[in-house]
Amino acid sequence: MTTFHLTVVTPDGCAFEGQAERVVCRAIDGDLAILAKHGDYCTALGMGEAHIVDADGQRRCAACMGGMLTVLDGEVRLVATTWEWAEQIDHARAEAAKKRAEELLARKDLDRREYEMAQARLKRALVRTSIKN
Repeated sequence: MTTFHLTVVTPDGCAFEGQAERVVCRAIDGDLAILAKHGDYCTALGMGEAHIVDADGQRRCAACMGGMLTVLDGEVRLVATTWEWAEQIDHARAEAAKKRAEELLARKDLDRREYEMAQARLKRALVRTSIKN
């Protein structure tokens, strides 16, 4: 299959750089897949599962929490706020974060900001717990 150059970076450094057959992730308006020869494109990323199929056909899953994706002249750059490979996710910690967020959301005394923050924490925890090795 035809490949393209993909770079995935976060504030912590480079998570992936190399040839890829496909990258799939969640944009703010839905899931998208980028293949070789994709037209120039730019979008904001949402929270969700992402995966890369590398030049050898190996599929690697990750949790992607926001950022930007650009395709320019056949090169793809994904700048993620957070990118965690499946094998890096501490599932016990993610389950505990999910439980804390659910308990917080069950309270009736939250102001709007506290409620929105708890919802964001729950969404992040749900994404992280859904990613499998």
